[in-house]
Amino acid sequence: MRVVITGAAGFIGSRVAEVVLENAERLDYDDIVLLDALTYSGRRENMVDVLRDSRVSFVEGSITDAVVTNEVLRGAHAVVHLAAESHVDRSITGARDFYETNVIGTHQLLESARDGDVQRFVHVSTDEVYGSIGEGSWREDHLLEPNSPYSSSKAGSDLAALAYHHTYGLPVVVTRCSNNYGPRQFPEKVIPLFVTNLFDGVKVPLYGDGQNIRDWLFVDDHCRGILAVLERGRAGEIYNIGGGTELTNEELTTRLLDLCGYSDSMIEPTTDRLGHDRRYSVDWTKIKNELGYEPLMSFEEGLAQTVKWYHDNEAWWRPLKGRS
Repeated sequence: MRVVITGAAGFIGSRVAEVVLENAERLDYDDIVLLDALTYSGRRENMVDVLRDSRVSFVEGSITDAVVTNEVLRGAHAVVHLAAESHVDRSITGARDFYETNVIGTHQLLESARDGDVQRFVHVSTDEVYGSIGEGSWREDHLLEPNSPYSSSKAGSDLAALAYHHTYGLPVVVTRCSNNYGPRQFPEKVIPLFVTNLFDGVKVPLYGDGQNIRDWLFVDDHCRGILAVLERGRAGEIYNIGGGTELTNEELTTRLLDLCGYSDSMIEPTTDRLGHDRRYSVDWTKIKNELGYEPLMSFEEGLAQTVKWYHDNEAWWRPLKGRS
């Protein structure tokens, strides 16, 4: 059977491809198609290991291109949809690409999946679609209140995916994860940005008062959650995937400074991001009870592994610093 993974040259998508390949025999997948447009954050290098396997192939193309999506999804058993524009700061300065890729691109995939008789469509989304929460944690039935162009574009794609289930019976499942971290994350995101800055002796920019709170999820744990949903998630349902470690941005920065051997003198206070959400927190009881998911990686170990990976792989991140 064929499975198509979109955004497979990116941070999370490339790791999902590896996890799917590791479980290919059990899942009965003998045709794993990786689809990516290779925009600024997608790298062929991220797929090198999986492409050595004869069951894996790569197609360079955009999810907005009907010719491409119709071809790769025709006859596919499943789609794991991760292709997206995802950096909030970029969405604030240039939102159009976010709506085109995240909303129009997802719509095109849904159309191709419907025409191609796809039997499972896992749409990977974000906790940011819920907005900001002062206390407690969001359940999957919480009202969507996105506050940035990025999160609103993802909310639109979520609603489109669920509408295709309700209207056409397309077997869609939506996942919403908390902040991912780990190896191969593009160095515009906070952890690799701060770590690579510190390796160069450059101060790290901390937004506002540093008290914005995020829940942190190691990428391997996220992939385990996606795999569980791919296998056993109920069509038409939404599953939050959380990491279980909430930190203020200041607390995160302090931990990175400690791991890299610096004091807080390396912090450079920066004007806060426009519309900066104060706190994200997902309730992942549903996926735990239904599918047996829970995060396995402790934040301390995952962060140390991540810092070590960037230390040992300068050749991977050095050309990407400052790339637009």
